[in-house]
Amino acid sequence: MAGHSKFKNIMFRKGAQDKKRARVFAKFSREISVAVKLGGSDVSSNPRLRTAILAARGENMPNDNITRTISKAAGEDSSSNYEEIRYEGYGVGGVAVIVEALTDNRNRTSSQLRALFSKFGGSLSEQGAVLFLFKHCGEIRYPPEVASEETMFEAALEFGADNIVSDETGHSVFCAPDSLNELALHLQSRFGEAITSRLTWQAQTTTEIGEKSAETLLKMLDAIEDNDDVQRVYANFEIGDELLARLSS
Repeated sequence: MAGHSKFKNIMFRKGAQDKKRARVFAKFSREISVAVKLGGSDVSSNPRLRTAILAARGENMPNDNITRTISKAAGEDSSSNYEEIRYEGYGVGGVAVIVEALTDNRNRTSSQLRALFSKFGGSLSEQGAVLFLFKHCGEIRYPPEVASEETMFEAALEFGADNIVSDETGHSVFCAPDSLNELALHLQSRFGEAITSRLTWQAQTTTEIGEKSAETLLKMLDAIEDNDDVQRVYANFEIGDELLARLSS
């Protein structure tokens, strides 16, 4: 599970758990395959592939797995292409949810997600229903030891970042989606390779929920994340760290 304190921008990913490693790696393999088919296997000329590889490495996907996936995708024909779909909906307490999926069967994925939202008291909506509550942006993440907060702030602004958030867990540099690859390369030349470099949906407003709603919502988001077609899940809820720790134990 990853995200900022108080969960102002939530993305669920449980790759550290051994029982989910295979499923998580399969999701990254799918993303890498799509990136190769859209832009080729040369990382230097394919920003999407570079981003996918960084994300995979950030979740400890072995380099051998990444290399095999790239080689396999480069040799496949277009018949195995996946479709990118964004789903939007609401969870309990009016929490807004964005789900990004890669699927080879739109009807299957839609029906499965609709059932999951409904099971946990939520509802799947039309595209655009919650999008205005989020900002689409690039996020580049560095560990805290690579630079002081002031040094990272000054360097990121110099290279065109929109915002920088630093805390004890590290530095998050935010930028416009179209600037992600260029900014990542500039920061890499200064600080080395980032932990992650990806496009994300950053919540602009949050919805505070209590323990009962939080427990139901976490179960729903976890179930959605477990769906094989789902790549990423974002939600705009806010709960305290103490409650989160108790519910996650």
